[in-house]
Amino acid sequence: MPAVHAIIADDHPLFRSALKQATETLLEGPVMEAASMDEVWELLKRHPSTELVFLDLMMPGTDGFAGLSILRAEYPDVVVIMISAHEDATTIGRAMALGASAFVPKSAPLPLLAEAIAAVRNGDTWLPEGIEVVSGDDTQHLSLLAKLTPQQLRVLKMIADGLLNKQIAYEMDVQETTIKQHVSAILRKLEVNNRTQAGLLYQSLQQVDHLKPATF
Repeated sequence: MPAVHAIIADDHPLFRSALKQATETLLEGPVMEAASMDEVWELLKRHPSTELVFLDLMMPGTDGFAGLSILRAEYPDVVVIMISAHEDATTIGRAMALGASAFVPKSAPLPLLAEAIAAVRNGDTWLPEGIEVVSGDDTQHLSLLAKLTPQQLRVLKMIADGLLNKQIAYEMDVQETTIKQHVSAILRKLEVNNRTQAGLLYQSLQQVDHLKPATF
């Protein structure tokens, strides 16, 4: 298989270094490192040929699952393999619903990492053996976020932060009517009735570790 340009995004230097050594052999291509989501965005801008990102769930700037959701919206052609110490079925199910192609526990041995990489390079998804992901209401709601455009996700984040349309328009340097159009599209895609429900759904992206899903 051809070489792959990849980014390892993890804030622990020792783990990042070990994972880089392993993936360089498996991918036969350049592997870059990032210790925060800000560094991930910068690398993706500088290296548009990047095809694969190994993303730590709890890295600074990921904001729970929000980083994954935004990454998939901004760079839909980039394959994401989640790497996390959180190995429960709920966390894995949420990551896969938001567009991750594989979920590799940090405790996994190297052969499993190789399996995951081979699977995603063939266009498949990969999960640890024995993991049964249950698709509950929370996962179904989160999967709707994958339908949003990058602009709509930015608007949704500001809605969740409590900003009004006028304030969002100012922040994005657009007309308020444009924001109203975005909000209408967001409500339709998320299948909710109002801004409050939409904001709660975005906030649920930030929930990790068995937190209760938002109530709609």
